[in-house]
Amino acid sequence: MDSSLTRRQMMQAAGVSATAALPAASAPAPVTWPVKGTPKICLGAQPALDEAGARRLKQVGVDYVLMGGPRMPWTEESLNERLVRFKAMGITICNMMIGGFNDVIWGRPGAGKQIEDFIASIRAAGKVGLPVIEYNFYAYRLTEGYKEEIGRAGAGYTAYDYEISKNLPPLPNVGVHTRADQLKRAEGFLKAVIPEAEKANVRLALHPNDPPVPVSRGSEQLMATFDHWKQYINLVKSPFNGMTYDCGVSRELGEDPVAICRWLGERDCINHAHYRNVIVRKPYVDYTEVFIDEGQVNMFAVMKELVRQKYPRGLYPEHPRALDVDRERTIRNSYPGGGGHVAEVYNVAYTKAMIQAALSA
Repeated sequence: MDSSLTRRQMMQAAGVSATAALPAASAPAPVTWPVKGTPKICLGAQPALDEAGARRLKQVGVDYVLMGGPRMPWTEESLNERLVRFKAMGITICNMMIGGFNDVIWGRPGAGKQIEDFIASIRAAGKVGLPVIEYNFYAYRLTEGYKEEIGRAGAGYTAYDYEISKNLPPLPNVGVHTRADQLKRAEGFLKAVIPEAEKANVRLALHPNDPPVPVSRGSEQLMATFDHWKQYINLVKSPFNGMTYDCGVSRELGEDPVAICRWLGERDCINHAHYRNVIVRKPYVDYTEVFIDEGQVNMFAVMKELVRQKYPRGLYPEHPRALDVDRERTIRNSYPGGGGHVAEVYNVAYTKAMIQAALSA
């Protein structure tokens, strides 16, 4: 008998016996997405979203959307018309933007009535289960400084150059407003609406000034620096007086986006979040919004911080870049160099991968 063959046979037999002695490996438990206590990836949607549009979202794993709300004052009926219809398509509206209270911002006689309408809207949101209302507090948003910049392989980027627009005159219907006046108005506004938001269990999310230029058509900016953000949060200390944390805007200020995320998170004041990247040449006034996978924001570090905080609300991978495939479909985007659905899919995939990586880190 061949002794080497005998040894081989013996080793094979021993291996089979050892394997048989091991416990059977259990199949990994299925993962339900999104993982509880992690950000809910959302995209913008129009109120008239149809089944085909909802299917496009759900095919890439997006079950949450945000949108502009109806005219103030919101009612249960006006909100439910949207929430119920979207829910039937498997989509949850996690955030609506509210507007129509410029008299409050500009300090005009109609401010009292508009605050009443705002409060009525909060109460309606609470009754139908809308968790977050987002809003702006701009004297004027200086969008005239945006321009398209051509990026990698001809893709469209959105650049901002303050020099283009810094000398534009005030608009007659807006006027000129100091930051001190705006801050005083904001304090009165918050003292009126935050107690109502607490009772309704509806969080308010102020989006910071973007672009964060120092002066906008003669008016100073209320939320142009991180110190301004802190001051606003401290006007009425409550998780319901929160902000839209935007890591791109944080970098536009010349700040560390992770440090800002941590500061807001420690106070439970991140009520909505935007996820995008940017290259800043000069803080506040000269920068370019780029693909989510390039730029100066450490997107993985930002996501790890959000996951560490167990941030559970909406996360919007916004401002998709202009791709040829979207241009061929005649995209319509309010930002020069902005893209469409295919670029949004790219952002969603990147964001989901960052969440999964952060959960494994």
